[in-house]
This record gives sequence, C-alpha cells and structure tokens, in this order.
Amino acid sequence: MRHYLDFEKPLAELEAKINELRQYSQEDVSIEPELERLREKAVQMREKIFSGLNRWQRTQLARHPDRPYTLDYIRMIFTDWCEIHGDRLYGDDCAIVCGFARIDTLPCAVIGHQKGRDTKEKIRNNFGMPHPEGYHKALRVMKLAEKFSLPIFTFIDTPGAFPGIGAEERGQAAAIAQNLYEMAGLTVPVIATVTGEGGSGGALAIAVANRVLMMEYSVYSVISPEGCAAILWADDTKGPEAAEALKLTAQDIEALGDVIDGVIPEPAGGAHNDPEATAVLVKKALLQHLKELSHLSGEELIQQRFNKFRAMTRMSALPA
Repeated sequence: MRHYLDFEKPLAELEAKINELRQYSQEDVSIEPELERLREKAVQMREKIFSGLNRWQRTQLARHPDRPYTLDYIRMIFTDWCEIHGDRLYGDDCAIVCGFARIDTLPCAVIGHQKGRDTKEKIRNNFGMPHPEGYHKALRVMKLAEKFSLPIFTFIDTPGAFPGIGAEERGQAAAIAQNLYEMAGLTVPVIATVTGEGGSGGALAIAVANRVLMMEYSVYSVISPEGCAAILWADDTKGPEAAEALKLTAQDIEALGDVIDGVIPEPAGGAHNDPEATAVLVKKALLQHLKELSHLSGEELIQQRFNKFRAMTRMSALPA
C-alpha cells in the first residue's frame, strides 16, 4: 500500500477515487471517460504540488519510506552482484552494503547505505546509521577495487553515522576520518550519488568522489533539520524552519557551484512513484560520468578529486 505524505493528501484522495472507479469499470460498467478525466486531473494536481515544494517537504520526500535504497538500485542497474560482509576487525554492519558487480559488462565496486523496509530490517540496519564496522567494510572493498583497477559507485542515504556509546568506543570518528583520508588517494574513478538523505560525516565518509551527484528530491547537509533545531532553539519540532535555513536541497547545493556535479531528475512525484524509470536515469548518469573519467590516469584522478574538494573551501573576502 502506497504511503502518502501530508502535503500529498489531496492527491491521495483523488487516486483513491480513481481506484474505486476502476473496480467498477472491471464489472463491465463503462466509465472510462470519467476515469480518463480523473487521471488527467491527478497528473495536473501532482505537477502543481511538486512544483511548489518547500525545503521541509523536499526533506520529507528524501526520507520517503518507499524510495529506492541501495539494494534496489543494485538490482535494477547492476548485474552479477556479489556482496562482501564484515570488516575483519569486529563484525558486519548491515547499514552499509558493499560488494562487486557489473554495470553493463564492466566490473565495478558498489557501496551504499541501506535503511531497511519493515521494522525488523530497520532495526537490523540501525535505520541506515552506520557503526565503525560499516565504514571499515566500505574501505576494505574500496581498497580491493583499487587493487583490481575497478571503478567505485557509492549510494548515499543516511541521517548520519550512529552516535551511540558503543560506536564511539570502537572509534567512530577515527573510522570516518580514515575513510576521508583513504578515499582522497584512490587511483580509480569514484562516483557518489546522494539518493535520499546525505547526513553529515556519515554521508561524507563514502562520498569523497571524483563526481558527486544528487537525486532531484535528495538532501545533503552537515546536520539534520531536527538536530539543527535542537541545537539552535532547543526545540526539534522547528525542523521546517531549520530546513529553510540549512538550504539543503539538491537545487540549493547545485547553486553553490563546487559541491556537486549534477542533479539527476526523478519521475513525477518522486523516485518511489516509478523506481524502474528512476534507475534508468541513474544508470545513464553514472555511465556518462564514468566515461568522462575513464581517460584520466590514477594520479590525475587523485589530483582532480583534490582540486574538487579544495575548491569547496573558498570563501568570499570578509568585510573590513
């Protein structure tokens, strides 16, 4: 059963009516003209709703429970998937999935966050918030990909790294820092795609890439709106106000100029409305950027990545 967000309620009511009429139509009652009229009305309503979304509504879309996750993109885009488990230090972390596959016929490594669908899976995956083991595992696969000269694709969708006591005791900050350091020096192409939430260092730990892309309804920020509101106003219910201040949408980030390299469009109503069509768009973008990077040597890839992230630190001169 499809999940509707609050701002989609008028559309939900209209689509419920369409489904109800469709059942009557199956009983040999000819109401096709009325169905067609309502379908056109639904298309117009969807376009109107989604053309005027504010930043908080886009954040809700980025978190939509029906959005495709990493394993969905792997199923729809890649073949010959072989998952790797464990970090060879402590254990496995289901919040990050890693492995090897093929995109078309080209071998590659794939790494991404996995939130989970039902309650049991969400708990097992810690709601997509990785422990240090997840970052160790991701780095293990990255180094293997580098050894065999394989491009790396990462899919980012996390509220952030898990801040629990156990994770901190096992070196959460050090694990993230090590990934940032090691990814900066990888001699193979790295392409990162923010598919949902790109939350803080938990996202950046697998996003130090030659190309960083964002889905149209994804968000990317140093902190969640609720976390920001809790710090600034001691009131996490002011998330909508914080979202506006953070300017965290794909369109906001693209306007900065140096942070991302493109926005991948989504079907009307978001990726969850048509995952297969979304996957086609994502695959096209991945292959395009991989082709552009394929002529660079290992040293050139490192330098290009360094220049990209160095450019983000530029600041306008402060007034006297």
